[in-house]
Amino acid sequence: MFKKGDFVAVIDDNLEGIIVDIKNNEATMETKDGFVLSYKLSELVKIESSELDFSFNKSKILNEKETKKSNYINTEKKSKKEQPIPEFDLHIEKLVKNHKMMNNFDILTIQLETAKRHIDFAIKNRIPKIILIHGVGEGVLKSELEFLFGRYDDVTFQDASYQKYGVGATELYFKQNKN
Repeated sequence: MFKKGDFVAVIDDNLEGIIVDIKNNEATMETKDGFVLSYKLSELVKIESSELDFSFNKSKILNEKETKKSNYINTEKKSKKEQPIPEFDLHIEKLVKNHKMMNNFDILTIQLETAKRHIDFAIKNRIPKIILIHGVGEGVLKSELEFLFGRYDDVTFQDASYQKYGVGATELYFKQNKN
């Protein structure tokens, strides 16, 4: 009834394989996962066709494992309008060489003057938006900056990208007049 090389399935289990040996009413089969298991012949049923392929071809396996390199080249041209958003860091160590002898008022004044200079430059040059990096700290600089932003008519602002800056940056938008 059964012979070596027959494709079989186990009746009460979801296993299929090839019979590799038969002894004393017991068959040894190799599953498609490579496990060798023994079952009574009464627990097996013969399968006419199977998708099992137990042939070992090293070069075929290596070819399947190799990742094909893409020949894709990005030919899209970025429009001139897709320029990166200008970022300005207001941390005092980025603005002056030596800040050790400065008091908090002097530091805050320099930071606010720098922010005002960047805002005026952006408005004058019709830059649609900029990012001011102020850091987290105690929030003094951020609240002073928000007061400064309120003095401009055509400026709106929001927190910049949380993924990129955390909560330490503000993005400013400048409404452009069509003059």
